[in-house]
Amino acid sequence: MPVEHKTATFKSWIPVFAGLAFSFCTFLVHSSAPSEAQPLAGMPVNELPREAQTTYQLIRKGGPFQFEKDGVVFGNRERILPRQARGYYHEYTVKTPGSRDRGARRIVCGGQVQVDPDACYYTADHYASFRLIVDKN
Repeated sequence: MPVEHKTATFKSWIPVFAGLAFSFCTFLVHSSAPSEAQPLAGMPVNELPREAQTTYQLIRKGGPFQFEKDGVVFGNRERILPRQARGYYHEYTVKTPGSRDRGARRIVCGGQVQVDPDACYYTADHYASFRLIVDKN
């Protein structure tokens, strides 16, 4: 077999090997045990966007909320928030100016009493990151 043909054959397998390597790395990342949530940076209520401050006040009063999904259980599938039993966290929409739907901003609160949560967290990027809401009351 000429050397040129062997080189061409090998080059045709490079994408296959690269795909296998990528798949293996993806498997390793997803199969590892989830790490415990890291402490989240705090954010005082008065530094939240105005719409988030309004939502936070509504949570503390028990509503009324504009969106039907406000108050539903948040599953914490991203495992960014501290691990808790299912049903501990509830999510609420923070209006996004100019958005025609619920947008990406949310407040997620945890605790047994929804109007007096143990902790609330703000996300501006649809659960990719969270900031602990610090309420000095």
